[in-house]
Amino acid sequence: MDASFVKTPEIQKLLDRASGVNESGGNPRLKAVLRDLIESTMEVIVRHDVSESEFWLAMKYLADSSGEIGLIVPGIGLEHFLDLYLDAKDAEAGLTGGTPRTIEGPLYVEGAPLVEGNVNLSTDPDEGTQVLHMTGTVTGPDGEPVQDAIVHVWHANSKGWYSHFDPTSQQTPFNNRRRIKLGSDGRYAFHSKMPSGYSVPPQGATDQLMQALGRHGNRPAHVHFFIEAPGYRTLTTQINFGDDPFAADDFAFGTREGLLPVPSRQGDSAYIAFDFQLQRASGESDEGFSSRHRASAQAQEPTEPETETV
Repeated sequence: MDASFVKTPEIQKLLDRASGVNESGGNPRLKAVLRDLIESTMEVIVRHDVSESEFWLAMKYLADSSGEIGLIVPGIGLEHFLDLYLDAKDAEAGLTGGTPRTIEGPLYVEGAPLVEGNVNLSTDPDEGTQVLHMTGTVTGPDGEPVQDAIVHVWHANSKGWYSHFDPTSQQTPFNNRRRIKLGSDGRYAFHSKMPSGYSVPPQGATDQLMQALGRHGNRPAHVHFFIEAPGYRTLTTQINFGDDPFAADDFAFGTREGLLPVPSRQGDSAYIAFDFQLQRASGESDEGFSSRHRASAQAQEPTEPETETV
């Protein structure tokens, strides 16, 4: 059957009723978005002759996989699509330059300790792995040092587990997580136990989908960042290590040109120098974070940032 079946008066009337477009109450934007979403789903069902059994198996998968939705969304390219869409909107508005944005992922935790200086991210020993030393500057579009910036940084341990989400429960709270308060020179520095790449949970919902698509579920070693500062657009980005075997084949599509530094590995240490450039904010909304749901925990911290040195 042709997908034009969805355009018949009976189906169009159903869509209007289901989305409430003719009702006086409710949210008009939600009605319009939901109507298009339902209609697109109907067209897919007809175009691919989806059976009743296939449909309900898909619904069961969605119900069972809710705990991994933060992995599935980047895994099917939707989170990367949002970055590409925002890039295209910026280009359309004449906004160019700055460090590329890329996916946030589902593993940020609000409330990490606020510190300054050459910061040690790693609370736990994590024996047998290199120490990562990362330094650089945060500048604005004209190369000016960004003042009063806060760099949020988080990454996995050498086993590929993130604190707060570690199923072994062996990491202390906020291991490999800090918010770094920068000085007037816009320079940052931190050191930590080198993270490793990791795969999605074996036999989990994301792994099942990747296998069904003939794909893998691996991410390269990487470090996540939020960078916020008054007067500048908040940046969500991450670096993938350029020498990781999955650097160019990240299942979550987090790899972007300009975000692939290769660590300089020397004995027990590895070094990355990486500078960030922010765009100016056009309004207060640019300085905030998206409304994405994020995990949170309470850090034991003073009212002023602690100073850490090596």
